[in-house]
This record gives sequence, structure tokens and C-alpha cells, in this order.
Amino acid sequence: MATKPGILTDWPWTPLGRFKYVILAPWAIHSTYSFIVKDKSERSLSLFLIFPFLLWRMLHNQIWISLSRYWTAKGKNSIVDKSIEFEQVDRESNWDDQILLNGALFYLASKTLTQAENLPLWRTDGVIMTFLLHSGPVEFLYYWLHRALHHHYLYSRYHSHHHSSIATEPITSVIHPFAEHIAYFALFSIPMLTAILTDTASIASIASYLTYIDFMNNMGHCNHELIPKWLFSVFPSLKYLMYTPSFHSLHHTQFRTNYSLFMPLYDYVYGTMDRSTDELYEISLKREAELPDVVHLTHLTTPESIYHLRLGFASLASKPYTSKWYFSLIWPVTLWSMMLNWLYGRTCIAERCRFNKLRLQSWVIPKYKIQYFLQYQNEPINSLIDEAILEAEERGAKVLSLGLLNQAKELNRYGELYVERYPKLNVKVVDGSSLAVAVLLNSIPRGTTQVVLRGKLTKVAYALAFTLCQRGIKVLTILEGEFLKLNKSFNTNSESNLIFSASYSQKIWLVGDGLEEEEQVKAPKETLFIPFSQFPPKKLRKDCYYHSPPAMVTPRSLENMHSCENWLPRRAMSAWRIAGIVHALEGWNEHECGYTMSNIEKVWQASLQHGFQPLLLPAESKY
Repeated sequence: MATKPGILTDWPWTPLGRFKYVILAPWAIHSTYSFIVKDKSERSLSLFLIFPFLLWRMLHNQIWISLSRYWTAKGKNSIVDKSIEFEQVDRESNWDDQILLNGALFYLASKTLTQAENLPLWRTDGVIMTFLLHSGPVEFLYYWLHRALHHHYLYSRYHSHHHSSIATEPITSVIHPFAEHIAYFALFSIPMLTAILTDTASIASIASYLTYIDFMNNMGHCNHELIPKWLFSVFPSLKYLMYTPSFHSLHHTQFRTNYSLFMPLYDYVYGTMDRSTDELYEISLKREAELPDVVHLTHLTTPESIYHLRLGFASLASKPYTSKWYFSLIWPVTLWSMMLNWLYGRTCIAERCRFNKLRLQSWVIPKYKIQYFLQYQNEPINSLIDEAILEAEERGAKVLSLGLLNQAKELNRYGELYVERYPKLNVKVVDGSSLAVAVLLNSIPRGTTQVVLRGKLTKVAYALAFTLCQRGIKVLTILEGEFLKLNKSFNTNSESNLIFSASYSQKIWLVGDGLEEEEQVKAPKETLFIPFSQFPPKKLRKDCYYHSPPAMVTPRSLENMHSCENWLPRRAMSAWRIAGIVHALEGWNEHECGYTMSNIEKVWQASLQHGFQPLLLPAESKY
């Protein structure tokens, strides 16, 4: 929001929320119906193609968002190395409003301008005229409009909203108040309207012109230098006719220079070219990919989870994972991406953060949760993890932390397989089990004397049960098989606090994968379910409370955190991931994997000292 919002700041359809797309529904339905029903001589191809073209623009923008976030995660050729936070993602979540505005105006023009009713597919003279008019009047008028918007009166009321983003993303280019977009559309309509009124317009001229505007806007704000140096060496005069991402990035950091749209010519003419433009361009091209200190190795969960990655839909990634109704509409895309991942997937970097001079990266194994339970997938998954560990070693990482499924006993004996295979590893492999247990112990309400433990027994579950029994808290199991496995593993007097009971009366349940729905239903009212797995149980009971999986709230000094980790709330991070960070901060020189664990209390205190805080129980919980 601008510092002093002026009139027509908000979009007219803002109160509609996600239902704002209905404003185009009558037009889209009518144009499609008319194209199908009418005779060939009466059909309007240009009217029919408006809606598909709007979809193309959305797809085009989304491709830029995903590519830009991938480049930013790698760090190579990045321009402004500043943090992006949730506030910026929220502010830029309405980037599609300008496409809706354009769509409404296109439909209106096609009905009110007789020359626009049925445009031909191609006219060479119209294409040439459109781009000549853009290069001349549009670029010139935009330069002076932009300078006017930087006058303190207009800047404080309108343009400051756009400049709230210092480290830009592609879609920052279209984040403006409604009134500002009206001015921009009027400007960009000059070539299109001229071509229409002179009967030289075509579908190709309008579609290519708007695609060009989208492309250049996204490129200029992607915060990644893309233009190769040889291009300006071969065509020296090109520097006056085409800007670079670093050129426009300086406008967002210096504010009073580099006002031009896509052609820097007018900044040269009127003396507003930033003197450091060429220097920043050279520096950005030479910037190497950032080497990590800590790597967290995670994986996909459900087929739709690909949309919740930071590389996916920004607005979805910035919120805890939930399934959306519209996922069913894009199931072909989901299926296609799943098949590609299944057959050709490679581990890739998904995000990059910083904390206390540590460079943190998350790498994603292209495998879904279901694949970790298929025995024939063990070898391919282990191979991917193996490659990731060796790559982290090559890049000089200090610690590699494993997400929960990447360290399953059946898969690699809690990560011990890799340490045995590579005994001279410098990178420390951390499974995070000690911190996960510590978080769980501190999530149990004080004064608790009995808990129910139910779910697939993992390293965390065994350690949790053992520690609780040692502290005098009775651990009840409702399945005999789980009781026998736990009892066999103890080999101490603590086993007296381990009880096999068919009672469901206890109100503190520690649950993992495999909790049955009927078991959850049998729990008493106001039961608190605390998951010891990374995957929360399905919330079947409205009269019970559900804690999040083992996690902590990150310090505010942890930078560039603008996506949620699976189901966790904002700025929360799983214990398995935090454990790797703490391991590196403390400089501990041993692996934590296999059947060994770090000191639980030591790890917990270290996490608190570095600013990580417990994740509180639900606000409505009586606990």
C-alpha cells in the first residue's frame, strides 16, 4: 500500500476476493458460445481468442515467477541480494488483477469498436506500425509519466506501493494501484488503438505486443542478469534500445535514476542514467552461484505439493499446505508433472536463506510420500540422496540434514548407510531426531502423568517413549505389537512405566503415521493430539486439539523466509531442519544419524540460545 493512498487505489473487484474472476465469465461464455453456434462467416475469431490469450498471459507470468525463484535460490548472476519476506508476497499476490482489467477492456472494445469486431490473424503493416509507435510515442510518454510519478505528491499516493519491493520478483512489475494501471493501459493502447482505427490491426500484432510487454516487464524485475555481454559487443547501439535487469534494478534501489520503460535512450538524453549501471551489469554477470553451509534435503509429499513449493505458486507457498478445490481443474498438469518427476526427476534447489552468516539451502528430492513406501523405489531414492550428499560435500557444506522420510529405517537405517559408505565425509549428516524429541517433550503440557503413544515406531518414537518413562511418565500403548517392540528396546528399569492397555481415557496422545480413524474417534473429548511424525493426522474431531508436527518458530533474523514448510504456519520450521542449522552454528563435529543421538537437553538449549522458540499450542486449547 502507498504511504498516503490516493483515490482509485483499490481495485473495484477487491471485495470479491477469489471470486473476482466471475467478472469475465459472461464475456468468456458468450464469446465461446457464439463461436461454436454461429455460421463460419459470422464468427469472430479475435473475440473468441481473448479468453485463451488471458490464460496464456497468466501462464507466461507464472513461468517467469518459477524461473526467477529458481535462479534466486541458486544465487548465480543475482543482482540485489536482499531478503524477500511474507509481507512482499502478500502485497504482490494480486498480480493477476491487471490481466482481468485488460480482459474486460478488450471485450468492451471488441463490442464498441466496429473495426475490432473481427480482426484478421496477421497483417504485416499493422505489426510494424504497432512496434514503431511503441518505440516512439509510448517510450517517450512513459518516461515522463514515470518521472511525474516520482514527484512526492504522486509518489506517496500511488507509485510508492510499487517501490515497496527493493528485491524485486518478475511480477513486481505489475504491482501498482488501480489508478496507475489505468494510466499505463491508456499509454499502451496507443499502438493498438491506432492500428485498429486505421484497419491495420491483427490478432498477431496485439497478441505479440502484449506478450512483448509482459516479457520485458518480467525480465526487468527478475533480479537476475540474463543479457549476455557479447550481445552489446556485437550490437553496441543496442544499449540505447533495450534495458537489462540490472538497469531497472538500480531504479528500485536508487529511485531517482533509470526511469525508462524498455529503452534506456531517454535516460541518456535527459541525464538520468545511473552512473553505476554498467558496473552493476558487469558485477552481476560475474556473480557465481552461492555455496551452502547447511543443506536440508526434503521431498515432495502429495502430487499437488509441487504447487506449494517456493518454485510453484507464490501465494500458495506462503501459506500452510491445504488442498484446494481448483486443483481438480488442473489435474492434467498435476499428472504430467508427476510422471516427469517419476521418470526423469533430479534433485533441485528450492530455496535459499541466511541466518547468522550461515548460508542455508533446501534441496528437493523429486519423490512423493507414497514412493517411500514402495520397496522397489528404495534404490532410486537412495541413489538420489547419495548424489545429494556427495554434491553437498563437493560444494563445501558443513551440515546436511535429512527430512524424515529421507532417513527411514527401511530405506537407509536413519542415514547410517551413507556414513558407512563414505567414512571420510566432511559434511555432517544430521537426522535431527534429538531436537525432534526435545520439541515433543516440551510440547507435552506440564503436570502430565500419562500419555498414549500410537503410530509407526520410528527412531523418534523409541527415544520419546524411553525418555518419558525415565522421567516417570507412564506411556500407554493400545497395540500389543507396539508394546512388545518398545519393551524389547528398553532393557532398563524404565520399562515399568511402559504399559499395554486398551483404555482410551487419556487426553494426551502422541501419534505418528498409521493412526487409525476409529482410534482417533475413540479418544475422549478435549484430547490433545501431538504428532511425532512430520505428517499431521487428519483432523476428524472438532472437540479435540491438534498440535503441529515437531517444529519451532524461527528468529526474525533468519532472512528470505517467505514460504511455509508443508503444513507449518509462517516462520515455523521443522525440528529436523532446525537441527542441521544448530549443528552448524555450534560447530559440532560428529554425525547424528543411524542409531546414535545427540544429547536431547543440550540440543534443546542450543536451539533456544540461537533464538528458536517453541511453537505454541492452538490458541483455543485449554492446555
